[in-house]
Amino acid sequence: MGLQVGITAKRAAILLLPIMLSACAGMDDGREAAITIDRGNDASQPYPNNYRPELLAFMKTYLNNPVGVHDAMMAEPVQRTVGGRVRYVVCLRFTPREADGSYREPRERGILFVNGRLDRMIEKAGEVCAGAVYVPFPELEKMTR
Repeated sequence: MGLQVGITAKRAAILLLPIMLSACAGMDDGREAAITIDRGNDASQPYPNNYRPELLAFMKTYLNNPVGVHDAMMAEPVQRTVGGRVRYVVCLRFTPREADGSYREPRERGILFVNGRLDRMIEKAGEVCAGAVYVPFPELEKMTR
């Protein structure tokens, strides 16, 4: 009898494991994935001095094909309130080459910096980048694989 109960408990655990894991995977509270640890200190965020090289390195991995980007524009880092915290944000506008070689509409992204380091990309940057003053960003257009 004891052996039978042990086998049944193992089977139940095996059957429930995928359900428990999918529940964990489904816990999305709407926040974006971050690269750095944001300890929430709003007092004095340092200016991201290396934002250009960090941004280029990130974009090289973010874009499926970093070659052939058109209309690259960037705004200098400015402090904005994102998620209730004051952070430096660099706004970026660009038109990437699609997989079929075509170009579609330009994309606008916000790049968030925490403690002077690139933290994450904000895909829907309309509000964060409202009023941004863009200047050409030729380094993005000259990227290679």
